[in-house]
Amino acid sequence: MTSTAEPDYWSLLGVDSDCTDQQLKRAFRREARRWHPDLNSNDPVAEERFKLVNEAYAVLSDPRRREAWQRGDCSSVDVADPFAQGFPDFEDYLDVIFSGGSGRSRAEADMKTDSPFRGDDASRETRGHEPPVSAPPPPPPVRAVEDLESVVHLTPDQALQGTVVELTLDDGTVIQLNTPPFAGDGWRLRLEGVAPGGRDHFLQLRVVTDDGLRIDGLRVLYKLMLFPPDAALGCAVDVPTLDGLVTLQVPPGSSSGRLLRLRGRGLQLDDERGDQLVEIVVVIPSDLGDAERALYRRLQELASESEQGG
Repeated sequence: MTSTAEPDYWSLLGVDSDCTDQQLKRAFRREARRWHPDLNSNDPVAEERFKLVNEAYAVLSDPRRREAWQRGDCSSVDVADPFAQGFPDFEDYLDVIFSGGSGRSRAEADMKTDSPFRGDDASRETRGHEPPVSAPPPPPPVRAVEDLESVVHLTPDQALQGTVVELTLDDGTVIQLNTPPFAGDGWRLRLEGVAPGGRDHFLQLRVVTDDGLRIDGLRVLYKLMLFPPDAALGCAVDVPTLDGLVTLQVPPGSSSGRLLRLRGRGLQLDDERGDQLVEIVVVIPSDLGDAERALYRRLQELASESEQGG
């Protein structure tokens, strides 16, 4: 999650500014699946990141909002929070956003009318004076029982191409399934009604290299741990990629959550190649010495004096 007041929507969705509408939709689908709170119950930042992903798509898919955002006019791109009352189950969420239809998806139709991801009144003006219809409350999130979830480890190539997985349930039932292409680390697949009693079984995909590179479709994700001085002053650091180490120049003033892009360092399929996103994580050493504590106290005093002076 970006820590700045104005997030980089392109980086949030992992696309370039010249991407096609189809590429934008595919990136949104991928990121929505990755960060949906129902699939990340143990991740405290998933809810906020999921909201940012929806906000990014709402702005970038709307030419008027996108132009205003690129001008820096944030007042014109405010997006109402469609999840103020809670989050729907991920499968229901996908049904609403990406279910098929004649000529165009229901997601496209919703986006052009009164979709909660738009958050504006322009679309309602095109439909005359229809009274607003209150949406029903979202269904409660689905939670898998611990013994009904399996973890499957995939190689980057298996995740990208899709592969056959054989799963043996507790009652001895053997299931074969094909994982979807462009899968990513942390994806959670639901096998409906296969467990004893007609319950669902969940399959969590893990796609992480020995160097800590997380695979997400064509993209590679990496968390870079930095001490405060390096993050504050900037530094050059070697980071792993699928092709080996590269030197990354971290700009000064990099807070936790900042995303840095290594272009062309992701996976490749045909003529399309993804990027690697490096997320800055600022860490505080747990074993500070006396001199270091004194420096931190002095920084704290300076910050306090600056606030009082302002």
